[in-house]
Amino acid sequence: MIVKKFEAETMPLVMKKVKEEMGVQAIILNSRKKKTKGVFGLFKKIRIEITAAIESEPPETGHTVSEKDVPPRTSSEAGGQQRKETVRPLSSASAKAAKEQTEISAFLEHELNPEILQEIRREKNGTDPFWGRVRDHLHKGITEIPATSRPGNNKYIHLIGPTGVGKTTTAAKLAANAILDDNLSVGFITTDTYRIAAIEQLRTYARLLNIPMEVVYNLEDYRKAREEMKDKDLVIVDTAGRNYKDSSYVSELQKIIDFDEEADTILVLSMTSKFKDIEAVYKRFSEVPLHSLIFTKMDESGSFGAAVSLAVKYKKTVSFVTTGQNVPDDITTLPLSELTEQMLKEIETSE
Repeated sequence: MIVKKFEAETMPLVMKKVKEEMGVQAIILNSRKKKTKGVFGLFKKIRIEITAAIESEPPETGHTVSEKDVPPRTSSEAGGQQRKETVRPLSSASAKAAKEQTEISAFLEHELNPEILQEIRREKNGTDPFWGRVRDHLHKGITEIPATSRPGNNKYIHLIGPTGVGKTTTAAKLAANAILDDNLSVGFITTDTYRIAAIEQLRTYARLLNIPMEVVYNLEDYRKAREEMKDKDLVIVDTAGRNYKDSSYVSELQKIIDFDEEADTILVLSMTSKFKDIEAVYKRFSEVPLHSLIFTKMDESGSFGAAVSLAVKYKKTVSFVTTGQNVPDDITTLPLSELTEQMLKEIETSE
């Protein structure tokens, strides 16, 4: 595959460059706005940069007719007829490819994993509308995700994830719903000793919900806290949010928490993040057994492609999504199939 970057002042101009050099079969891998340096740091201009790719060899299907494919004619009239026969299928193929490329750009804009789009383009059912092929591919992937028990069927829930995704607020929502809807007795454990504010936030929720809370610093503390709460129906463990790029973070977490089979460990991610970022987070935290995913800040996100892509690629259930800061209201179960349909609708209306 040949990959190249193009840039111009506007999207139509840069797309024209892509089509002129790579043709209509080019795949758009990424697009972004960039600023020129300007003079003395002033008068900066915005330019559009696109990263495009094309197969190094022409694909077997979708062959474009050229003059060498047509038997030679001897008269000028035959030559004119040859040009007519050549142009007609080329025009039709170009229109279809252009529409497909527009749809691909829309999916990329909404953070759908480029690997999914490339896989769909390589599939044999190339005569079907691309939009429908994407929908079918995603729903097929959803059916292949193993069924998991509802979080809370196990006594312990570990909420893990990077900083800033809203783990503590999510813990409060889960606890409040378990108390109000399921009439369960609940307790909190927190390992987030890096930020005093985090402890106080969870302590406030514990006081409002009238449930116990334990702060732990090591594995011995954790096991003692579990013993203290052995009579509870559900214990929610809130963990520290740290920079996921720190390779020691997960290993330190394993020194504090016993990730055993009695617990559901859920990775909490923000729906406002890009696919490449949440995939990097997932790979880091997959060192521990992950039960499912929770996506927060759905109300702040304009695209759900990253969430759908991650769940489908790694075959993980999305247990909950959160839609605001209100406790306990702004959390809900949303089947991945429905989240996918919402994403497709968002893309369709934005075209």
